[in-house]
Amino acid sequence: MRRVSMATRDELLAAVSERYRASDRAEKSRIIDEFAAATGYHRKHAMRVLRDGPSGKRTASRPARRIYGAAEREALIVLWESSDRVCGKRLKAIIPTLIEAMERHGHLALAAEVRAALLKMSAATIDRALQPQRERCSGRRRRAGAISTIRRSIPVRTFSDWRDPPPGFVEADLVAHSGPVTNGAFVQMSNGLQS
Repeated sequence: MRRVSMATRDELLAAVSERYRASDRAEKSRIIDEFAAATGYHRKHAMRVLRDGPSGKRTASRPARRIYGAAEREALIVLWESSDRVCGKRLKAIIPTLIEAMERHGHLALAAEVRAALLKMSAATIDRALQPQRERCSGRRRRAGAISTIRRSIPVRTFSDWRDPPPGFVEADLVAHSGPVTNGAFVQMSNGLQS
């Protein structure tokens, strides 16, 4: 069978979609086969197009499922700010400890359902929920590709690289302002404290 143009496809869809939706299973199968052959659509795509109708909108659209509301987002922003705006993966790991500590010290009071929702929230969901806040808080964005030679030579740890050293490990370099002699009193300064 010869395939039809886009305008003809739309006309054919308008003529056939109502009949398709009112038909029984056997008739629908026959209509899909004819429509797919005439338009060149894959059978599965033809089924979707016929079900949606000429407007391209689903007849019975499912409402968007929103699990987390404003209360969860507001509490998440407080936790994110208090953790120095860490990424979602790191925030997910410290949320239980952070909630408990902030509630103990009176900085946070959560309803039981909000607390439960925050504890089961995934890292990706945390990042999605915080995205508008991040955009408001961040200043100028760095140009992509503007990486200097120095920045290229400094190793950067990603999330998966942080297994060693374990949390709580501290590394510090001490600088002695004593000149060439270490005898007597002089000032020592910590340089590059990491934890």
